[in-house]
Amino acid sequence: MRDPARSRGSLTVELVVLAPVVFVFVLTALALGRFELAREQVVSAARAGAQAASVVASPADAQSATVDAVDPIIDAQSHTCAQLSVVADTSQFVPGGSVRVVVTCQIDFTDLLLPGFPGHAVVHEAVTAPIDPFRSVP
Repeated sequence: MRDPARSRGSLTVELVVLAPVVFVFVLTALALGRFELAREQVVSAARAGAQAASVVASPADAQSATVDAVDPIIDAQSHTCAQLSVVADTSQFVPGGSVRVVVTCQIDFTDLLLPGFPGHAVVHEAVTAPIDPFRSVP
């Protein structure tokens, strides 16, 4: 039989030992969720930007069309991208050519205060969209 006096206070010790472990686990899950959400947003934003850039009339309009298509997707979440870069490569902007869009997002983890976890991570995605070979490009 166990002596109840000997086990007195053991729940408090277990709580003190396990609470930081559970707290770090929850913060790690939050950081990984933030990373995955940002990755999904960057992939969809790059696809939308490439599609928007491939249907504009001129290479000069491609960059602004790309940014206009990417911004609403990335801005949908508040804590996703600390820094955003959107680049449209229009060097092959000819009928039958392609346009390449690269979206880069820096995710900030400094607000989570996780020991040993990087302060930020970078996610980037490059998508190439074809330009209709039968269209006229100025």
